[in-house]
Amino acid sequence: MTGEPIVEPVLDTWVTAPRRLVSTTIREACLVHIYPTGIAIGTRYKLAETALVLGRGDDCEIRVQEHTVSRRHARIELGPDGYVVTDLGSTNGTFINDKAIPNASATLRDGDYLRIGNCIYRYLAGGNIEAEYHEEIYRLTIMDALTQTHNHRYLIEFLDREVVRTIRHDRPLSLVLFDIDFFKRVNDEYGHLGGDFALRELAGIVRHAVRREDLFARYGGEEFALVLVETNRHQAVEVADRIRASVEQHAFRFEGEAFRITVSLGVADCSARNPLTSPELVRAADEKLYQAKRAGRNRVMV
Repeated sequence: MTGEPIVEPVLDTWVTAPRRLVSTTIREACLVHIYPTGIAIGTRYKLAETALVLGRGDDCEIRVQEHTVSRRHARIELGPDGYVVTDLGSTNGTFINDKAIPNASATLRDGDYLRIGNCIYRYLAGGNIEAEYHEEIYRLTIMDALTQTHNHRYLIEFLDREVVRTIRHDRPLSLVLFDIDFFKRVNDEYGHLGGDFALRELAGIVRHAVRREDLFARYGGEEFALVLVETNRHQAVEVADRIRASVEQHAFRFEGEAFRITVSLGVADCSARNPLTSPELVRAADEKLYQAKRAGRNRVMV
């Protein structure tokens, strides 16, 4: 049979990927306020499926009473892969793990540190939020939130134990105290955000020089401590001078501007032959630190 050929109709088929479901764990996530310290420390903010805005404004779901935070600073909203942070054109920026978020937005990962202005939050989205929250609260009692070093309280407890062990077993113990030279100039020139940056950066430099068995802690303000177990005075001076040189050679860069800082260090030691209590050891190292200051700074005194 002859006739016109049969023409089959062409059907356009559109394939779309189904929207990925966000796990219940992520939808139970929260932010924990960890810095600045004060009455707000440890406050937990549960995240929801609706967007939340952080800022100083009265209309923000998470209000932050801190002058370094903009009125509407950042927004957190649920995305297909988790919670997404978007900077809302803030003055001082939004950072995750101390890095500015790229393209004004980024997805949070469990354990990330979120910083807006001078305020730091820990993002928790693990398998057991309640357990992780209480673990974080305990961590806040022994850690300095700004520098992620141990705090003064934990330092004294650790030092008390090590002094007793040192004298009992006749093993050397050294303490290094150091602080930033002319730190006020950094705050005056770059503001408190620049000063906080310098403290965090300094902590990162020193942390690489610390053995697992030693303790690195923030003593207070711009002053830090390093407890060196089974380390004699000569060895401690070598460690202290390496730290001094590393800091001096490091180029600090804040908001595109480079600057340098130096540190002064004091070293003291104790042993069974030279028994000291922990307060006496701290006092001895502190005296040497101030001798280093009076001698011209950027040096180690023992």
